[in-house]
Parts: sequence; C-alpha cells; structure tokens
Amino acid sequence: MVIPVENLADWRGQDVVDPTGEKLGKLEDIYYDGETDEPAFAAVRAGRLSKSITLVPLARASVGRDFLRVDRRKAVFKKAPSFDTDHELTLDDEAATYEHYALSYAPAGEGARRLAKR
Repeated sequence: MVIPVENLADWRGQDVVDPTGEKLGKLEDIYYDGETDEPAFAAVRAGRLSKSITLVPLARASVGRDFLRVDRRKAVFKKAPSFDTDHELTLDDEAATYEHYALSYAPAGEGARRLAKR
C-alpha cells in the first residue's frame, strides 16, 4: 500500500510496528527527503518518558487502522542511532542513520542536511 503524503502526518501518535507486528514505539514525526520531497523516515519515540527519537525508513511502509508498519525488524531498529529531541539532526546524524540501514547517502549540498521535518 502506498501512503499518500498528505495523510502521513495524520498517523502521529499512532503505534509504529515492525513486519511481524512488534511495537517499536509511537510515531513522533516524519522526515522528508529534501531532494525528492517524499517522506523518507519515521521518527519513533520508544517509551513515554524518552527524550530521544530513532529514525526508521518509510520505504515499503504500510498503514493499518491504528498503526504504521515499517519494513525493518525490531532488532535492527533497536541498534539504530537515537537522537535527542531538543536538537536538530546534524549531517553526521543523517549519515549514521543511512549507514545503519545500508542506504546510500549524500548531503543535499555543501553542508546542507538532506532530511527535514514539516
């Protein structure tokens, strides 16, 4: 199922689950690829008191009635880099996230981040 861009933000606060249905956390935000303007990563808050988010790719994601299902297993997600919600992502943060998920990465330009929230 393709997720329409205009509806993806409506899923904030819903559970994010892995392909087997294991809960990863709650959808905090969506990060868009600045070059394609497409949703690229879900920012997931794992735990109610957590002040950090973990990004997980949205490629091949699908939605259910009350959840967003991503195409990465919980074990892979748990080893991904986490980021403090009080700070903006850096180029290094982006690169580390892409590397963790074995995705190719190039900054949007000289010193410019590729990912952005809306």
